[in-house]
Amino acid sequence: MVNVLSESNSLLNQFIAEVRDVEIQQDSMRFRENLVRLGEIFAYEISKTLEYKNKEVSTSLGISNVPTLVEYPVLAGILRAALPFQKGFLNFFDKSENAFLFPYRKSHQNHSFTVQVEYSSAPGIAGKTLILCDTMIATGSSMVLCYKELLSKGKPNHTHIATIVASLEGIDYLKKQLPREDVTIWAGAIDEELTAQSYIVPGLGDAGDLAFGKKI
Repeated sequence: MVNVLSESNSLLNQFIAEVRDVEIQQDSMRFRENLVRLGEIFAYEISKTLEYKNKEVSTSLGISNVPTLVEYPVLAGILRAALPFQKGFLNFFDKSENAFLFPYRKSHQNHSFTVQVEYSSAPGIAGKTLILCDTMIATGSSMVLCYKELLSKGKPNHTHIATIVASLEGIDYLKKQLPREDVTIWAGAIDEELTAQSYIVPGLGDAGDLAFGKKI
């Protein structure tokens, strides 16, 4: 159910090292481009699990039988931080429909908070493959809420959840809350520590701010 891509040596580890590096993070264009590159790597890995059919392709010298995708997955991203990551998926799944979700934390007087989805935009996903991506998964509550929100658009045949950095607590929460037979989780790296303020340590910081500038 959980695939951790950093467990195998590849260029993915180079790009994760760069998005974590506080010096390289000063260049927001480089940070965004690394998120795109990571999205492309995730797309390639997930593409190995999809369904293909042979297609006859005419070349200048004859006919070649090539396995091609039966159907492109629907791509869904959470908040602005996921936009470059989602763009990497779209670079490879270039015929895919896309969904966008905007959850937010609602704070309470006792310093606790709940997560609500403020807005979502999505095509029909019934019977399709869904890739739901977020740059980071801390507690996992936003991801579960967004998954349930997308189910209002129809039940996908299978869902792939993709994140660059997750906390161990967040991954455990997803495993408890999501249907095991319908969901596969893909993580670039899993960090063990999650603070009381829900910050992943070592993590990489606020991906949205690093990619697009600090919020007011």
